[in-house]
Amino acid sequence: MKVFGERKRAAVAVIAAGAIMALAACTPAAPGTASSASSASSTAPAATSTAPPTTTAPPSPSAEPGTSATVGAVVSGFPQQLLPLMPGAKVVSSSFDRTTVPATVALVGSISSPPAAVLAFYTTQLEAQGFTAIPGEAVGSVPSKDFLRGDNETVNTSVVETAGVSTFTIGANVAAESVK
Repeated sequence: MKVFGERKRAAVAVIAAGAIMALAACTPAAPGTASSASSASSTAPAATSTAPPTTTAPPSPSAEPGTSATVGAVVSGFPQQLLPLMPGAKVVSSSFDRTTVPATVALVGSISSPPAAVLAFYTTQLEAQGFTAIPGEAVGSVPSKDFLRGDNETVNTSVVETAGVSTFTIGANVAAESVK
């Protein structure tokens, strides 16, 4: 049961991080101030936005070199070989932080495929790269899958379906050589 609690916390953290990154990228902060999660929570979710997608996002004044995030596109430098976009999916947001050890990569996307198809696609992609799927297919009622490679490379994929559209979040912590 300890593993279940850890998976649940990890999945919730990944989902929350993806949502916060997507919202933070959409919400400009005033110079000299930091945006807060409370102000982001009143913003409409990125998946329901009618604004046209952006293709690039300028780094915020406080962003460190090697850290980037964007909404509606794959961020520059994103390791697409490691985390390819599922065919037919649209990018909601993406981020990449190569300043951390291990590096942190996140992708939020949407597709009109069932959650099982999304998990199957990413299971195939990740296992082909040497990741091992950890037993378990859901956290509560949310389809979710965790993967491990070596001692410290992890990936979590979770999917929420609403009105026939699956929104998936993938969060990875991987070695620097994995994101080149």
